[in-house]
Amino acid sequence: MNELQLIQSKIYEIRGQKVMLDRDLAELYNVTTSNLNKAVKRNIRRFPDDFMFQLTKAEFDELKTNLIFQNGTSNWGGTRKLPYAFTEQGLAMLSGLLNSDIAIKVNINIMRAFVAIRQMIADNSPLKRLSTLEKNFNELKQDLEEIFADYNDINEDTRAQIEAINTTLAELQAKPKNTPRRPVGFIKPKE
Repeated sequence: MNELQLIQSKIYEIRGQKVMLDRDLAELYNVTTSNLNKAVKRNIRRFPDDFMFQLTKAEFDELKTNLIFQNGTSNWGGTRKLPYAFTEQGLAMLSGLLNSDIAIKVNINIMRAFVAIRQMIADNSPLKRLSTLEKNFNELKQDLEEIFADYNDINEDTRAQIEAINTTLAELQAKPKNTPRRPVGFIKPKE
């Protein structure tokens, strides 16, 4: 699994936003979760609620059921505090705090991962599918119009022949029925 896929696997959707958790970020930056959170708390004004938020107990329990966290919160291992979640904007702000070579490299890859996810979402968006469907429909409509135009487009000779047939049929229908007709068959009638 390459680094981009590894990062994408650590991006979760919580509260309708794509986020990364402090534990995963600390692992990627090669620092402790505690040190990462201390750096954030020293610069808390840079992280409003739409950049970073702490998970609720219910959200944390949901993550535990999906085996993201194998241990719960306890004093004997596992997570002692509810984790923080960083949105894409929060991650960009975090990149300004951490200045090591590893942090810069990881932040570049994180931004690429978020861009790749947005691109996948855009490629599969209902509007894009609708525009593709509309384009296919218009192409099909144009093809059908061309086929019907070819079908209805007959040459002048054929048109003249059809007109002659119609005229002959009209004359036959107009003849009076009172005129005697010759009987059909091989026996000649006596006159």
